[in-house]
Amino acid sequence: MQKLRIAIQKSGRLSEKSIQLLNDCGISVSNGNRTLLASGKNFPVEILYLRDDDIPGYIEDGVADVGILGENVVLEKGNDLIVISRLSFARCRMSIAIPRGEEYTGPEYLQGKRIATSYPRILRRYLDENNIKADIHEILGSVEIAPSIGLSGAIFDIVSTGSTLLSNGLKEVEVVLKSEAVLVSGKNLAPEKQAILDKLMFRLNSVMKGRTNRYVLLNAPNDSLQKIVDIIPGMKSPTIVPLAEEGWSAVHSVISEDRFWEVIDQLKEAGAQGILVIPIEKMVN
Repeated sequence: MQKLRIAIQKSGRLSEKSIQLLNDCGISVSNGNRTLLASGKNFPVEILYLRDDDIPGYIEDGVADVGILGENVVLEKGNDLIVISRLSFARCRMSIAIPRGEEYTGPEYLQGKRIATSYPRILRRYLDENNIKADIHEILGSVEIAPSIGLSGAIFDIVSTGSTLLSNGLKEVEVVLKSEAVLVSGKNLAPEKQAILDKLMFRLNSVMKGRTNRYVLLNAPNDSLQKIVDIIPGMKSPTIVPLAEEGWSAVHSVISEDRFWEVIDQLKEAGAQGILVIPIEKMVN
């Protein structure tokens, strides 16, 4: 039986989140601590555990069919891969940082500077787009110490909280790229494997929609129902159920997470009461 081989990072938070996503799709896999290749349960997939930098090459060579990895790695490696879906986890930003005592005047500050980075391809594209001539010094690991030892005048690296920059006397001055985990594939999947991928994507999309939406139940006076329906139209339309108290109804609907508080404020202003919010495990269209 054909199986879709999925490459994921062998350790770290991205690996944990990838396994959790597959579990939420009903696919149980081992954590990969003691094996390079594991089979999924109840779904025709195999999980190949690799270093994140190696995943693009394995997909391009046909050893793996698809992979879950950071978008920054996809862009840096430059492999001929297709981004199938953005997965909304493992988010980070890639930024320029300079010594804290320096005055940053904009991208032109970098003109003629030496910049240390582990991501020369992404940095070179940014510099070219801004017509900046700078010397890129590629190093692996501990990029943030380069200015303090005189190796460079600036760095380009992944930033999360910024605490590492602060402890090394640096400040973030330019966000070049916002990255997150993505699902990628090669360009020539066999029809049988494409069919498995299509089924996997159906599950993934259902899980991800559930994560980015909330189920809302509220009570509303009947004379405010139309206004409330206009605020939360739901997947198709809200469910409205009469309450025992005359003149009132219960409204059930779905709110997008990114507009949640804005919508809640509007609902309260429209007369909604007793608003109850429930997480959604999956949304199937």
